[in-house]
Amino acid sequence: MARYRSILSLMLVIVASFLVSCSSPSAVKLPESYTVAQIDVIQRSVPEITALRDRMSNEIQAMIQRRDWIGVSNFIHGPLGELRLEMINISRSLLPQDQDLARELTRDLFDHLVKIDQGAKEAQPQKVTLNYREALADIDNFLQLVPKPSPQQEQS
Repeated sequence: MARYRSILSLMLVIVASFLVSCSSPSAVKLPESYTVAQIDVIQRSVPEITALRDRMSNEIQAMIQRRDWIGVSNFIHGPLGELRLEMINISRSLLPQDQDLARELTRDLFDHLVKIDQGAKEAQPQKVTLNYREALADIDNFLQLVPKPSPQQEQS
């Protein structure tokens, strides 16, 4: 009886292997547009990114003018800490052709934030100002990749 079970198991393995080897892989089709649900998920994070961008625009500019380097550094490590998480989450939800650029912009933004922090620690206003402007441009370029809600979604 045990011998028949092992022979039957062997035959099932052979048949399964044969069936798997005869099947053809199906081509994966990449999505070409967003669904309403995807846009809703992405749009939930946009207000947070926009609010952080606006705060950064107002507060860091004022701190640079006052030469408040500790405040600049604290702002980079404090409120802007969640910005990376939000941008990475949005990047994952974008269409495949936009994901690489979104990741690159996110990386560039955080390189600029690191340079702002370094400039603040070294009290170099030119370095801080240059990287501050570049960081704002990175956020603006990132937000350009985000799909806009359809007119029907905006009304609801």
